[in-house]
Amino acid sequence: MLLNPVILSVTLLLVLSLLRINVVVALALSALAAGLCGGLDINESLKAFSGGLGNGAEIALGYAMLGAFAVAIAHSGITEWGAAEIIGRLGATPSPRRRLVVKNILLLAILSMAIMSQNLVPIHIAFIPILIPPLLGVLSDLKVDRRLVACIMTFGLVTPYMVLPVGFGGIFLNKLLLPNLTNNGLHIDAALLPKAMLIPGLGMVVGLLIAVFFSYRKPRHYDTSHVPGEPPDHRKPDWKTLTVSVLALGIAFALQRYTDSVILGALVGFCVFILGGVVPWKESQDAFTDGVRMMSLIGFIMITASGYAEVVKATGAVDTLVQSLSGDLQSKPMAAALMLLVGLFVTMGIGSSFSTVPIIATLYVPLCMSLGFSPLATAAIVGTAAALGDAGSPASDSTVGPTAGLNADGQHDHIRDSVLPTFIHYNLPLLVAGWVAAMVL
Repeated sequence: MLLNPVILSVTLLLVLSLLRINVVVALALSALAAGLCGGLDINESLKAFSGGLGNGAEIALGYAMLGAFAVAIAHSGITEWGAAEIIGRLGATPSPRRRLVVKNILLLAILSMAIMSQNLVPIHIAFIPILIPPLLGVLSDLKVDRRLVACIMTFGLVTPYMVLPVGFGGIFLNKLLLPNLTNNGLHIDAALLPKAMLIPGLGMVVGLLIAVFFSYRKPRHYDTSHVPGEPPDHRKPDWKTLTVSVLALGIAFALQRYTDSVILGALVGFCVFILGGVVPWKESQDAFTDGVRMMSLIGFIMITASGYAEVVKATGAVDTLVQSLSGDLQSKPMAAALMLLVGLFVTMGIGSSFSTVPIIATLYVPLCMSLGFSPLATAAIVGTAAALGDAGSPASDSTVGPTAGLNADGQHDHIRDSVLPTFIHYNLPLLVAGWVAAMVL
């Protein structure tokens, strides 16, 4: 099993990432390694890799448009003014108590926005390039460890879709997990899926509490462009700018909800800023280019991850892995643990729990049924195995998104400050919680 292409390629991906090789390069090399180890020659591996690149193009373009939209919002001065107001509330010599209150309110606001981005206002990571970069100065003044902020955002991006059947959770539970369970012979009601994922969700909560109250409590120092406690010189935008900004945000949000297209919403919102004069016509090209540059790494990572996923599918390595796994199963506890570990490796490589469900459900459901797992336990195993790795994968938008916002000033490393903290605080507790759910349900 250890020589399976999935195991080898994901291990290579993690090693290269830890050696600080660019994630795009690490993904491409790991994809080729998966193909060659899986019996494909170099041409077949490249063909599968190239064929999968297009699957990530829409996501990449969406991120690029979000970056341009975020730069347009920055031109309005609204977010910077808001950040300056927060700093101003601290006063020239803020007391420790005042700083603690502002810090907690700010972190709760980020957590709330991340959670709402999955259900109430289902925009996923679209809020990050808009909200986070203007707040970096405030976070630096408060000496907030950005690894904590990454853990908070990742929790809000992952946990809600696991347990709440609304927004992205409705897609994951009802439109993805349920049909893949029932189509493979499992009889389970949709209303039971949140119950099946509740214990794994509690594992995520435990990880968040550890990050907040133990791992990242101490202050961490970052370079800042202004003296702590002194607000930067940002004046309140005039009524015209405020009106255009509210109109652009409202139209972008409405279009995204109506058409389910991040690209269209961000594009039209960007154009409203130009037509309203907030972004001068002569500066629109530079603004768009700056936005695309800010989000380009995310786009390339997601495109490359799609190519990797296609190579893995072409090798049939996941099927082989599960078949070799089933031959070694001696008991339900061992079976549950091994299936979760396989899910972790598969999702770590592909980078998306949504893409992992169809791959593993076909193999896991018959295996769980033959071993006597209950429908609830089977749902918990498949759902958790798919979600595992989403929080700690170098190629997951749940880690890449937070990095894009927190690294706007170049002080947040993707692997050391996003991937490793979220892997430790979420994937490890989720492994334990998923195993417990399989045993007790």
